[in-house]
Amino acid sequence: MGRDDKPNEEAEAQLVPGELRAGASVASDAGADEADDVASSVDFDFAEKAPASLRAGALIIRDFWQTAPNSPGVYRMIDADGDVLYVGKARHIKKRIASYLKGIGHGGNRTARMIAETAAMEFVVTQTETEALLLEANLIKQLRPRYNVLLRDDKSFPYILLTGDHPAPQLVKHRGARNRKGDYYGPFASAGAVTRTVNALQRAFLLRTCTDSYYENRTRPCLLYQIKRCSAPCTGEIGLDDYAGLVAEARAFLSGRSTAVKKSLAEEMQHASEALEFERAARYRDRLAALSAIQATQDVNPQSVEEADVFAIDLQAGQFCVQVFFFRNYQNWGNRAYFPKADARLAPDEVLSSFIAQFYDDKPCPRLVLLSHDLPEQDLLADALSTQRGGRVEVATPRRGEKRDLVDHALKNAREALARRLADSASQEKLLAGLAAAFGLAAPPRRIEVYDNSHIMGTNAVGAMIVAGRQGFMKTHYRTFNIRSEDLTPGDDFGMMREVLSRRFARLLKETPRDGAGPSAAIVITPDDRVLPLPGGERDGVRGDTLFNHGARPPHVGEPEGMPEGEVDGAFEDDVTDDDSFPAWPDLVLIDGGRGQLEAARVALADIGVTDVPLVGVAKGADRDAGRETFVMAGRTPFKLAPRDPALYFIQRLRDEAHRFAIGTHRAKRKRAFTKNPLDEITGIGPSRKRSLLLHFGTAKAVSRASLEDLQRAPGINAATARIVYEFFHENQG
Repeated sequence: MGRDDKPNEEAEAQLVPGELRAGASVASDAGADEADDVASSVDFDFAEKAPASLRAGALIIRDFWQTAPNSPGVYRMIDADGDVLYVGKARHIKKRIASYLKGIGHGGNRTARMIAETAAMEFVVTQTETEALLLEANLIKQLRPRYNVLLRDDKSFPYILLTGDHPAPQLVKHRGARNRKGDYYGPFASAGAVTRTVNALQRAFLLRTCTDSYYENRTRPCLLYQIKRCSAPCTGEIGLDDYAGLVAEARAFLSGRSTAVKKSLAEEMQHASEALEFERAARYRDRLAALSAIQATQDVNPQSVEEADVFAIDLQAGQFCVQVFFFRNYQNWGNRAYFPKADARLAPDEVLSSFIAQFYDDKPCPRLVLLSHDLPEQDLLADALSTQRGGRVEVATPRRGEKRDLVDHALKNAREALARRLADSASQEKLLAGLAAAFGLAAPPRRIEVYDNSHIMGTNAVGAMIVAGRQGFMKTHYRTFNIRSEDLTPGDDFGMMREVLSRRFARLLKETPRDGAGPSAAIVITPDDRVLPLPGGERDGVRGDTLFNHGARPPHVGEPEGMPEGEVDGAFEDDVTDDDSFPAWPDLVLIDGGRGQLEAARVALADIGVTDVPLVGVAKGADRDAGRETFVMAGRTPFKLAPRDPALYFIQRLRDEAHRFAIGTHRAKRKRAFTKNPLDEITGIGPSRKRSLLLHFGTAKAVSRASLEDLQRAPGINAATARIVYEFFHENQG
């Protein structure tokens, strides 16, 4: 169905299948058993009552149904632009597709829109329905179809790693693939929980957290040894055999044998006290206190559940919240709340089923999964998780006992988390409405972008963009921009603002064009998103140029050059423009600065034909006092808001967040520049050869001054490598 089509809702309710089951199937298999016969007898008599777009979509589905396989698998419904609308799995694909053609007993405008927008379908056959479920979850996460339940926060979980590839094992926080040899403990709900636990484990077991290279180059104990958070095996302050004993105690504690470890430490403390070795007794006392601190922060620690994940879902005001608790080795490693995107008319058990399938798509699954609701295909989900784990996984909805208490605790947290989110959303809506009134906007803004620059005398200059909306700060949409232009005078804030805004909106025009937005004249947008005017409508010799005129959709001309590690440069792959999702285009742009910065932003947008985005400059008040800001808008006299206006406080929060983000990015870039070594730029010089050169010569400057013969004498440096190093510095110096 086209975006502008308005089908008759009553007709749709009579003609369209029941509500989509996100992440699973649209209709039940019981209904699908008879759908084959129904589909074969349908001659579309109902088409006369249906809107044209709905009729066309149903006819397309019938055409694909005729050649659909009658076996387990996954099907995709695709719109005219080639975007996937929905991914579903089925035990019999042909029967499931036929269920869309039943003309009785159905309802739901969302399903009707999906059918009307369908222009093509694709099928993938699998051996079993279990394989279909796993493939479906994987495709949903990859393709993010608009009609499926979507797991929006899908970051990997952090773990604690006790390494096993070094004589003195290291205690470290780990996230990502488990490629390093050692013991992994977790998952933890957040990086903060891991950091707190690692800090306490340092005090309790005195294990090192430094890198192997740092460990190998120590000649005396570091500060952690002085403050009693490391036993310093690097300098022999403790023997490796004794250090191995500390590692064994830590491994036992993390494996759930905390009572035995604490009892052993208590006995050692008592023996030391009886022997009048009070300093050693005090060390055991401090270690016991650290262990107690770890367990105190773990809240509920089960007695009968060694390893389990607990899922509880709550529905309020059309929003879902899934609370997940992680229990490992009889210990609570934290919890996290998720707010999946799903149709409010879906049943909680359907949303939970799809959520869990996606949740474990790229994460290890425990032996036990506890649920707050019975799922419609619970046995199938258990089979799929067992296949993925390579061992039996039990999926259960407990009714009594300690397991039920854990589920109830998770459900209580889900309700409270969703209530807080709804309260925050209501407050945010009021603030956005106040912002619209203050700046004369037609409606409360759904997406606000705030821009700021940071540099020191023009060096390491960066631009920063933060994004806010109805759910508060949208940190996944934050972006930073390295200032690239060589024509800018160092410290030119106006020029930096022009570059940042030009690149941001040039990219936005290419990725998500909208009606009426386009360049005002023939121009070039280079691969790095710079905008170049074309006198006379032509310019030759610019590599990768793309010419287009007002109103035309700018074609994609390539990705910008890569940025240093840790930065993201203005690409908006996650932005979508669906009505029920976060918009890609801002409804309001705030500029940290006064009339000069605002004019620079206005000119930058006007040059690429964007004239309908409201721009507001936020100038700091006298003595830079918060609450005395002056607001600058085109066509209006500069004005201030009342000191007690909530909208003013909201704007201060937005500006301060942009300032924090810009400064943090600038500091990270400056730190990388400080620690950059010339040897890093030499092709063929890796970490080991770099270490050999630095250990032999002392400094990179000494390496640069060394003769070819001296370089060849360095350990691990052959003649060819020595010549590469020598020629690199010789060319740079010559």
